[in-house]
Amino acid sequence: MTLKKGRGRGSREAILRAAERIFAEEGLAGARTDAIARRAGVNKALLYYYFKSKEALYLAALERHMKEFNRLGLEVLSGRGTARARLLGYVAMHFDFASRRPFFSRLFPRMLISEGSTLDHLVKKYTLPVFRKVVRVIEEGVKGREFRAVDGRQTAISLIGLTVHYFLMAQMVRRIAHVDPYSRVLLERRKKEILDFVRNGLFRHPEAHWS
Repeated sequence: MTLKKGRGRGSREAILRAAERIFAEEGLAGARTDAIARRAGVNKALLYYYFKSKEALYLAALERHMKEFNRLGLEVLSGRGTARARLLGYVAMHFDFASRRPFFSRLFPRMLISEGSTLDHLVKKYTLPVFRKVVRVIEEGVKGREFRAVDGRQTAISLIGLTVHYFLMAQMVRRIAHVDPYSRVLLERRKKEILDFVRNGLFRHPEAHWS
């Protein structure tokens, strides 16, 4: 099977978008390649042309987001400025990243409770470097007396939870409160609350301005 380059990229992207949604809703075991192909608007054979198996498609759907998160996270955390500025920049980036990828925010936790050496490889390749950098920035801030005396690893876990929990609960919020958790107003409000919480909970001088 041969495809023109432009059409090939479009088909592959459509398959990945469809797979991301269905894997988020059904999990790896529950997802069906027939359903993914139908949602993507392609022949099932084309799915296997690009991805040799359902598992390979699942990993590809995960990796494209994890790779980008790794790039953005390390870029912000390794940039210039105080530990405070870099950490706030990272938290804001993490929130914005998740808000633009609603299905990935549901897919990623499914991955974390899955088993397999390939999944472990993705975590080690893309997730751990960012986590370790967050810890180092926190420890730098503690040493420089920008932050209170906290445990770097535990604080990094707490920061991740602050962001991730909102998106994990999005479907429940939608059903219970009858609001769209991804609306611009609610996203802006939640992001502000998280950044204020970090300032007041971690920084020695919450109102100070360091660049």
